[in-house]
Amino acid sequence: MSETGSETGGRVYDPDADHAFPDERVNDILDTLDGDAEVQAYLEAQNVNPVARKRYNDHGKKHIGIVRNRALCLYDLLKEGGVEFNGASEQGLAEADEAVIIALAATLHDIGHVVHRDEHPYYSIPLAADLLDRLLEDHYDVAERVRVRGEVLHAILCHHTEEEPLTLEAGVVRVADALDMERGRSRIPYERGGRGINTVSSQAIETVTLARGDDYPVLVEIEMNNAAGVYQVDNLLKAKLNDSGLEGSIRIVALNGNENGDRIVERIEL
Repeated sequence: MSETGSETGGRVYDPDADHAFPDERVNDILDTLDGDAEVQAYLEAQNVNPVARKRYNDHGKKHIGIVRNRALCLYDLLKEGGVEFNGASEQGLAEADEAVIIALAATLHDIGHVVHRDEHPYYSIPLAADLLDRLLEDHYDVAERVRVRGEVLHAILCHHTEEEPLTLEAGVVRVADALDMERGRSRIPYERGGRGINTVSSQAIETVTLARGDDYPVLVEIEMNNAAGVYQVDNLLKAKLNDSGLEGSIRIVALNGNENGDRIVERIEL
């Protein structure tokens, strides 16, 4: 996450930037995740079913890196805007564990794809639970591990729109998952002939920017190159934002910048 020179003084998402927090707890967890061979193997393997076999958008290591950084950016902006999170606090955990829960859930939310694309959040739960037992062992005592693990699994489950997030930590992961929508996600299936609505609409999204808003803690600006991008914004992102608990804290503005006549939709605001 990098500083921007805009008048808002907010932050913009940089997919290649390291996301460092002042509290070392989440940084230690991030180091653990990035250095764990089994976690990294899952992130590679989980892309086979959605991309190679179903010609769906990317759900591998690149997707996870973007979602995790974007989730932590959202968290940072929301905290800066005075939003109070409830997941860690209601479990008697430290405030620093809010970012830990988000980082872990964002990293592991899609590993169920190694079983099947369909209903993958439900397959992610047992696989992530096994990993968390080991990943948390050097960072928390037994009681804390139980509570952190439960919160992480809740956030993983609730990135699926069929489930209702009961914590804002889970809401952040849910929304961040939908914010990975730029055209790079669909490059491989598109090049292989995939022309489903998810692929075509992703091709229409040029950039997504997160910054501090004037009247909301978070402003999400989306630049489209044609009206097909409306599907990503109105069907996928809107569905994830609804019931996330963050509806009143995030403003989304999508603009169609196409100058070649495709201006059926010029602007969307959520």
